[in-house]
Amino acid sequence: MRVDLLSREYPPEVYGGAGVHVEYLARELRRLADVRVRCFGAPREEPGVRAYPVPGGLSGANAALQVLGVDVEMAAGCEGADVVHSHTWYANFAGHVAKMLYGVPHVMTTHSLEPLRPWKAEQLGGGYTLSSWAERTALHAADAIIAVSEGMRRDVLTAYPEISPDRVRVIHNGIDTEEYAPSRGAEALVKHGIDPAVPYVVFVGRITRQKGLVHLLHAARSFDPAAQLVLCAGAPDTPEIAEEVTALVRELSASRKGVVWISEMLPRPEVIQILTHATVFVCPSVYEPMGIVNLEAMACETAVVATATGGIPEVVADGETGLLVPIDQGADGEPHDPEVFAAALAERVNAVLGDPRLAAAMGEAGRVRAIEHFSWRRIAERTHELYASLSRTSSG
Repeated sequence: MRVDLLSREYPPEVYGGAGVHVEYLARELRRLADVRVRCFGAPREEPGVRAYPVPGGLSGANAALQVLGVDVEMAAGCEGADVVHSHTWYANFAGHVAKMLYGVPHVMTTHSLEPLRPWKAEQLGGGYTLSSWAERTALHAADAIIAVSEGMRRDVLTAYPEISPDRVRVIHNGIDTEEYAPSRGAEALVKHGIDPAVPYVVFVGRITRQKGLVHLLHAARSFDPAAQLVLCAGAPDTPEIAEEVTALVRELSASRKGVVWISEMLPRPEVIQILTHATVFVCPSVYEPMGIVNLEAMACETAVVATATGGIPEVVADGETGLLVPIDQGADGEPHDPEVFAAALAERVNAVLGDPRLAAAMGEAGRVRAIEHFSWRRIAERTHELYASLSRTSSG
């Protein structure tokens, strides 16, 4: 069976959880099928991987229109595939076009949904309407939809009530617990100005409304002043949010010591080391269908404080591997009362910071949970089983 995986992101151009997902899924699926990866960006040297730049005639067009231009070229390359499997709206239209052209099943993995990310209108302008159309069109026609959590499945069926529930299956994100494992060295900490002898809270993620970094920076005003705050945060969605975060970090740094902001994309071994030595990893997302980064922290034996939204409660066992923060959200996904949310976030972070034995126990339990429930090999097997069932249906 030949499977074409379609994604905007693929190493080394990975910006978020979807890119991590495709990287590891492709690796494990290659044990079971002939896998071709089609992605955006610069040429890749890896065998079986083809990258597509923005077509020259669209170089000055709206970003969403550029995406659809790449999708059309990507779809043309899918001739001969037995199954096409797209990830995120960036590649969904390519899968839809390939399905129509070649009569092959199209599987979609929903890592997020456009109707639940209204702040993207700030980033894409009229392109947000176009991205929403591409996602909706592909979802309606897809042969199977994979949700990365039960929460994501509920979101799909709520946002698109016309989709039959039996077409939406849950296959969780995973984690490589051999790669993501406690790293006892401290070279990365010293390199980036983190004091290994002082407890710290760490955030790892993009600068986007979805990740809730602004709320974290408000909450951090109430963090234990003896702790450091390490922000591995870059790739801002817009100049406006970049300016907002910069101002908040500057304000926070003026009122407390130990604020470390690392804006560049770090090599994975450095991220693993920084996660390992943290007292607590914090995930203040207002929208997170699953959140691979929580699994990454857990696999590194670090306690997690995370928003109780989306698929996060399926990953972080409240009171066992970390603490969940309740959020009362409005239609735009943001908390109705940001001050209440920030206070609850700070309270739980301080609870872990103030009890080193609790932090250590939660970290150990988190690694066990990551190993026992989120293996990439099993995820690839379940995905391949879904492909095979669709192939049998289409051939029958």
